[in-house]
Amino acid sequence: MRPSSSSAAREQASPRSDAAAGPPPPRSPAAHFATTDSLTAYWRFYWSVAGTQLARWLPEEPGVLLDMSAPDFRGAPRALAAGHDVVTLLPAAETAPRRTLSLVNGSAPVPRRSRAPGRLRPVVGDPANLDGFASGAFDGVVADNRVLSRQLATEASLAEIARVLRPGGRTLICVDSVVLGMALLAEQDCWPELSFAPSADVLLVPWPDGSITRCFTAEQLTELLAGAGLEVEWIRPRTVLSASTVEHMLDSDPRALNRLVEMELRAEESDDYVGVHLLASARKPE
Repeated sequence: MRPSSSSAAREQASPRSDAAAGPPPPRSPAAHFATTDSLTAYWRFYWSVAGTQLARWLPEEPGVLLDMSAPDFRGAPRALAAGHDVVTLLPAAETAPRRTLSLVNGSAPVPRRSRAPGRLRPVVGDPANLDGFASGAFDGVVADNRVLSRQLATEASLAEIARVLRPGGRTLICVDSVVLGMALLAEQDCWPELSFAPSADVLLVPWPDGSITRCFTAEQLTELLAGAGLEVEWIRPRTVLSASTVEHMLDSDPRALNRLVEMELRAEESDDYVGVHLLASARKPE
């Protein structure tokens, strides 16, 4: 129903102040994580952390990388700037990423290097089926942005990642954690499912957009990587700081983003029940 002109006029004549309206209600886990809107305070922080983590993970020597992380992943510019050639997997040709960026996540600049930037090659393909690539074709595989949580047969996807890696090659993956799955189940009033979630061998959780996500503990992720023939280097939460903490601090001081990122990267907490996403690095034996 549209307001009448008289009621609209009264509202305009006596507007409610923000103080009278009170602070906005806290957002739920689904509201935070159902979208990766880079303009919100939390996601600007999140992608800044993710970009720095990727930059620290990238091999020193330029190589050929496969990026399975979907078109909205912001990591490719860092890899290209570091001199790596990147094959990025796309669901459709029109989703190809833009080639150059001077800033990563609108915050930290891409580090300058003496070597020439790498080449970007978009390829239309399915993350669940890498048959189009030869065995041992890549020095590294990046499966960030929850891509393996959306591939419910994660074992098969990891086996394909291991196959296309050269001996000594590495993979960086990011998946949904059980702590996020339990928060989403609680929000949806799925209490019987929630009671079994911590001990479930496979935890599948309805996502707010109607899709299904697979959530992991650090132990489960370790077993899956080992089952694919990969050696785990480390597993840690992507972020330790909560979304509400980040948004409160950035609301208080918008210039605090870089300090928050440094604080996050210095955190030594590695309990998988802290972060909503798990980040893991693994290597293919030589």
